[in-house]
Amino acid sequence: MRNQFIGLAIVTSLALIILSLYFPWVWWSFALVGPVIALGISDLLDKKHTLRNNFPVLGALRYVMEDLRPKIYQYFIESETDGAPINRMYRSIVYQRAKGALSTNPFGTKIDVYQDGYEWANHSMHPINHTELDEHPRVLIGGSDCKQPYSSSILNVSAMSYGALSNRAIEALNGGAKLGNFAHNTGEGSISQFHLKHGGDLIWQIGTGYFGCRNKDGTFNEDMFKEKATQEQVKMIEIKMSQGAKPGHGGILPAIKNTKEIAAIRAVEPHTRVDSPPAHSAFSNPIELMHFIKKLRDLSDGKPVGFKLCVGNKIEFTDLCIAMQNTGITPDFITVDGGEGGTGAAPLEFSNSIGMPLRDGLAFVCDSLRGYDLKKEIKVLASGKILTGFHVFRAFALGADACYSARGMMLALGCIQALECHSNHCPTGIATQQNHLIKGLNVTDKKVRVAKFHNETVNSFVEFMGATGVNAIGKIKRHHVYRRINQEQIKTYAEIYPNIKVGEYA
Repeated sequence: MRNQFIGLAIVTSLALIILSLYFPWVWWSFALVGPVIALGISDLLDKKHTLRNNFPVLGALRYVMEDLRPKIYQYFIESETDGAPINRMYRSIVYQRAKGALSTNPFGTKIDVYQDGYEWANHSMHPINHTELDEHPRVLIGGSDCKQPYSSSILNVSAMSYGALSNRAIEALNGGAKLGNFAHNTGEGSISQFHLKHGGDLIWQIGTGYFGCRNKDGTFNEDMFKEKATQEQVKMIEIKMSQGAKPGHGGILPAIKNTKEIAAIRAVEPHTRVDSPPAHSAFSNPIELMHFIKKLRDLSDGKPVGFKLCVGNKIEFTDLCIAMQNTGITPDFITVDGGEGGTGAAPLEFSNSIGMPLRDGLAFVCDSLRGYDLKKEIKVLASGKILTGFHVFRAFALGADACYSARGMMLALGCIQALECHSNHCPTGIATQQNHLIKGLNVTDKKVRVAKFHNETVNSFVEFMGATGVNAIGKIKRHHVYRRINQEQIKTYAEIYPNIKVGEYA
């Protein structure tokens, strides 16, 4: 193919030169032919890509089609229930609720209700009108040692850092949190001016890199922590132990996203890839973690302090529970992230094949806390593909007290699931640091959409709860949710995840 290209390029060039001697306007043909020949020559000189070198011009089209493939599949091929990680059906409902558009479903469900794994809740013959229920349910987070408990919405913005997301995306999320009266988790990238601009409640996440409260050697800095943690806008502190999309692996900020501004906020070198350590240096065992929690609570003047983890080795969480009992120190909350959680950048093996999925991890954590008689002190938050009212209801049935949503909030911002989060080329200006892309994101419009998505999702949850005959979130139990195991067998969550009695492990 190389020889054919060389011959065709020479013949075409000579022919155009000869024709242009008689017809001067033919020179303009080089405006079209010239770039193609230049591309072919570039391919011939390319020694890294065999396909381009062997098939000049045509080989380059392979890379163009590879880039277009996800978009073509999403818009022209996938059905309502296809698409990953979020299928079109769920993306559409988020878009509709964020825009305040009609969000009802025509002609019945598109889900195969007889497929293995299908889940649902049974309605009551005596449903409760949602107008008779608390339409804005909240939960108070803070144990007996907490001096400033926080009244949290049951649905909040999950951890997404400035750096992973653009400044305008952070602004819009926090503006939406302010409008909708819910909380915005900063992610491990620390607190930026964009988190503070609109005054929305913040949950400050402290990761293994201690960004925003670190010494030059990457260790924890108490003074810097206290300065930020005591700000009025910061309502809770969350220690990130692990993340569902990459448990056992620290956060990743690609060099292309690490601008001077972001580097200054994190206290790292700009334009370098920043890999957070996989483990914390401020503590190394469960007892030390409990004392670190107490230290952060004291330094923050008694604000709720908790930790986030994706469940891994069960015995390690059991050790945490025993440490709580032995020290008398308990976190105010625990966030359970599922292995299906999202991220801007993670190794494939970590995203696909490590970490317990949310439902299994959530049930285990809640059962362990009940078994050691610790649940009364600790609220549990759930994170992992929380997109609809049923997803919230299902998490509550397993024992959660509140939920986070990350990708739902991104979709509300206008994310089209282009799968470009790691490349810095996000076309919607959400997961990029390129100014020409960020400029298209209108904060004034998007913050309203974020607030609408939150409000409509909470409303759908309350209406769904009323349909089951339950009048308060604390009364949602495991027997309310059903799963089809196979064509002949159906089980409730109470059968799949049998309840543990309070104090059974004590």
